[in-house]
Amino acid sequence: MRRLGFCLILMAMTGLFNHLSAQDYKVAIGVRFSSAAPTLSNSVSVKYFINERDALEGLISFGTRFGLGGLYERHQLIGNTPAFTWFYGVGGYVGFQDNNTYLGPTGAIGLDYKFKNAPLNLSLDWKPELDIIPAINFVPDAFGFTARFTF
Repeated sequence: MRRLGFCLILMAMTGLFNHLSAQDYKVAIGVRFSSAAPTLSNSVSVKYFINERDALEGLISFGTRFGLGGLYERHQLIGNTPAFTWFYGVGGYVGFQDNNTYLGPTGAIGLDYKFKNAPLNLSLDWKPELDIIPAINFVPDAFGFTARFTF
C-alpha cells in the first residue's frame, strides 16, 4: 500500500512540474508490473484509443500463470489537466497454469498520465479479478504500474 501511495504522489508531483497537453497518441505499448496473485499480473500491455475517452487494452501475462485479457476503459479528465486522467473499465481474461484453466471477468480503475514532450505514458491501476473457472475465487490484490511507449 505504501508503494501505491508513493507512486500516486510521484505522478501528482510530476504533473505540477511538467506542462501537460491533450492526449496526443492513439496507441501505446509497454509493460505492466503487478502483484503475483492475479492471472493478469506482470504483462505486456497494448492500449488503443477508439476515441478521445474510450480505449481498449490488451494484456499478455507471463506471471505465475500465462494469461490473456482484454478491457474496455473510459478515461475522464482530472480537473483541467488534459494529459492526467482517471479511468475505469470492464473486461475478461483466460489463464493457464498446472493443467488448470482460469476464466472470469475483471474490472479496472486507475490513473493515467501522458508526458507532453516524451513518448511516455504511465499508469497506476487496480484490476481485481473474479475466477469463475475452475472455482469461484475473488482476487482483490491486483495493483499494477504500467509504463508504455506511445505512438
